[in-house]
Amino acid sequence: MSSPGLLDRIERYFALAPLPEATVRTVGSLEVPIGPVEWPFAARPRAGREGEVTLADVQAAIALQEGAGLPASLEWLGDRCRGLSTVARSAGLAVDELPLLVADDPLSVLLPTGVRLYLVGADDPRLALYQRLAALAFASPGPLAVPAGAERRTGVPDVALDDPGPEHLPPTEVLRERVATGRTVMMVAVEDGQPVAIGSHQPVDVDGTEISEVVGVATLPRFRGRGLGAGVTSALVEHARQTADLVFLSAGDDDVARVYERAGFARVATSCVAERPAG
Repeated sequence: MSSPGLLDRIERYFALAPLPEATVRTVGSLEVPIGPVEWPFAARPRAGREGEVTLADVQAAIALQEGAGLPASLEWLGDRCRGLSTVARSAGLAVDELPLLVADDPLSVLLPTGVRLYLVGADDPRLALYQRLAALAFASPGPLAVPAGAERRTGVPDVALDDPGPEHLPPTEVLRERVATGRTVMMVAVEDGQPVAIGSHQPVDVDGTEISEVVGVATLPRFRGRGLGAGVTSALVEHARQTADLVFLSAGDDDVARVYERAGFARVATSCVAERPAG
C-alpha cells in the first residue's frame, strides 16, 4: 500500500497539524512549531527543501525549542531523510525508529466483557483524570502502551507514579479546547466505573480531505494483556473512518506493529523520533 503519494499526504498532515496551536518558524531545512508547552509539536524537515538537513539546522531548532520552554524534539519519515538519524545523534538526541502503519482493511476488535467505551466530551468533569491515567500508563510502558514520542501529541506530561493529589493533575485547557473543536477525539475504556485505558485520534483537513492519526493508546499496567489497547484502537479507527480518507499510527516497535497488522493495518514506512535522552 506504500506509495510516494501516500507519504506525501502524511507529510502534509504533519505540516498542517500544528497550525491551530503554534506559529511555525523556518530554521534552515526544518520547520519548528512554537506553541503552548502543554501541547508541544516536534520540528520536522520542511517540505520541498533543497539539500539535506544539517547539524547546524538541528542545533538551531533545538535552541529555538528550548528557548521557548519546549522539549527538544525532531520527527521525520525515515524513508525520506535517511541521513537525519546520524545528524540528530550528533546533536545529542536519542533516535527511535517506529513502524508507521495505515488502516488498510481494519478488523473490528471487541473489548472484554464488562468494559464499556465512552467518547469523551470537552465538558467531561473527569478530563483531568483521563490525562492522569495516560500519564500513569506512559510511565510504565508495555504492550500497546503509548508509542515513543506520542505523549507530545496528547498533552500529557511526565507525572510521577506516586503523585496522588488532584492538585497535581496536569492542566486541561488546551486539551479541552481541542476536544471541543474536534481536533482531538478521545475515547476511554471504563470497567467497574473506573477508566482503565485511553486513546485518541486527531483529524486534520489536508487540502479538502480529512486525515487522522491515532495517538496515545495506553492501558494501565495491571489491566494489560486483555486486548484493551487493541479494542480502543479499533474503535478509534472506526470513528475516524466515518469522515477520514486516511487513518495512520506509529507503533512502539515491530512486535506491536505485528499486532496491528493482524488487525488489518499495513506498514508503509518508518517514523523517526529524536529527543533529549532521559536523565
